[in-house]
Amino acid sequence: MGGAIGDITPLFYQKMFAAHPELLSDLFNRGNQANGSQRQALAGSIAAFATALIATPDSRPDALLARIAHKHVSVGISNDQYRIVHEHLFAAIVEVLGEAVTPEVAAAWDEVYWLMANALTAIEDRLRDESAAAQGLDPADLWRPYTVVARYQETDDVTTYLVRPADGKPLPPAKPGQYVSVRAELPDGARQIRQYSLSGAPDGALQFSVKRATAEIAGGPDGEVSNHLQETLRAGDVLHLAPPFGDVALAEGDGPVLLASAGIGNTPLTAMLAGLAAAGSTRRVVTVHGDRDQLSHAFRADLTQLTAKLPNAAAHVFYERPLGDWPADRTGLVDLSTVEIPAGTTAYLCGPLPFLRAVRGQLLAAGVPAADIHYEVFGPDLWLGQDA
Repeated sequence: MGGAIGDITPLFYQKMFAAHPELLSDLFNRGNQANGSQRQALAGSIAAFATALIATPDSRPDALLARIAHKHVSVGISNDQYRIVHEHLFAAIVEVLGEAVTPEVAAAWDEVYWLMANALTAIEDRLRDESAAAQGLDPADLWRPYTVVARYQETDDVTTYLVRPADGKPLPPAKPGQYVSVRAELPDGARQIRQYSLSGAPDGALQFSVKRATAEIAGGPDGEVSNHLQETLRAGDVLHLAPPFGDVALAEGDGPVLLASAGIGNTPLTAMLAGLAAAGSTRRVVTVHGDRDQLSHAFRADLTQLTAKLPNAAAHVFYERPLGDWPADRTGLVDLSTVEIPAGTTAYLCGPLPFLRAVRGQLLAAGVPAADIHYEVFGPDLWLGQDA
């Protein structure tokens, strides 16, 4: 099945959405379905899990499963929906592979699917129960109404929102680096869900930032939710959020930390930097950020102010096309060979996939172990299953 997964996954989604159109309007990201990234992520996760089973039959790829589970709980995927996926995925497998799907082949892939599904539901049940208990909610429904108390324009295309629970109950627990799911009610009646990283740690509020998404290809659609939020969401409005989730969060400790980002990838790392500053951390902190120019750099002032609050912190910024005078060694793409990386560093990365791959390679070349390099990628994780 591995070689045909690229044909199987689009047919699977076609069959599932035909039988359950509500999943496309109210759960799955319509943009990611249109550009094909969601089916690439599904194919990658299944292939990665199967590969891990073959390599180490007596263990499970915990990092892979945790990443998927956090995202599933955040958007509200339920255990029952695994049976829906199973039904239409295996119908697509049979249709694509035909007679190649012998009873033995079908049984083998059925076992792989349910091993993965059962492992995920176990993690997801625990995450739901823990979050519900912390907020006094029903684990079956973690969505809560929040009131927008402030809105700030970071750049021409990045807006930050501060929200507080509209029900008057305490904020959910959150860790720097995590994200929230926002459920937006669109003009056509769809309730699309998007995940946005927490971009700060204000008292009594959650803070997330939205970048206006533009079409990835000429003539294609712009991001429908990001544009809708920026055009319509104002102070005083109410929207529904799921509690913070995410497996890439700043770990406690006193060892050195590297925070490396590109573009809007600095949102979760800005939250990490804010958390370190609020705690009065004395850790060695190295922040590296790459952007197009000074005007496109969201949280530029925050980076300066937060770095100044930390006694052992340094910030390094690279601009591809800087405005005005700018150091020559900081023009272009991020280059960690020009940055001192302390021994024992734990690295957190966020940005586009080419940036993640390049920076991870630079860190490995600098002697940072792979286990100490953590990454977050926005949208479907097309890096799942790779050693990252």
